[in-house]
Amino acid sequence: MEVIIKQRINQVLKGDQNAFGEIVELYKDKVFQLCFRMLGNRHEAEDMAQEAFVRAFVNIHRFNIQMKFSTWLYRIATNLCIDRIRKKKPDYFLDAEVAGTDGLNMYSIIADDSALPEDEVESLELQETIQDEILKLPEKYRSVIVLKYIEELSLKEISDILDLPIGTVKTRIHRGREALRKQLSNF
Repeated sequence: MEVIIKQRINQVLKGDQNAFGEIVELYKDKVFQLCFRMLGNRHEAEDMAQEAFVRAFVNIHRFNIQMKFSTWLYRIATNLCIDRIRKKKPDYFLDAEVAGTDGLNMYSIIADDSALPEDEVESLELQETIQDEILKLPEKYRSVIVLKYIEELSLKEISDILDLPIGTVKTRIHRGREALRKQLSNF
């Protein structure tokens, strides 16, 4: 796949914008999932994923063709998400009571996309709990945990994406796991 990607990048560098569209199609789901796992919000994740592709397109001439494209793209997306996390201030809380209602909170007005079978409810609750706890981790631990366990990237790829030594990545994964274990011990 990397050979195809590098061919498309060369086409983009020669002015073929449609070739970049093919790259987007290949990576859009993975970049969105990475952003969603980092941010925990579908709309923000869509925005950050789109911004990652825009930045990749604008800076494609800076891409080192000897490197793996996905690593470069994930680095862009991860950095955008980290910047968003740092700038983000909560402006509402889902458990806050909605004004003018009789004890309803924001959870009660969130639309349900689909009805799930009863046997999947418990699994989904566990996944949500874990995702919520991941979102509570400091961003330096959150990013390595998402890249390692959700995106299943190697230590080398994580090191390249975050521009950190592998030893630091290992330490952050260990500390992030310990922090997550401590947070989940209450459940």
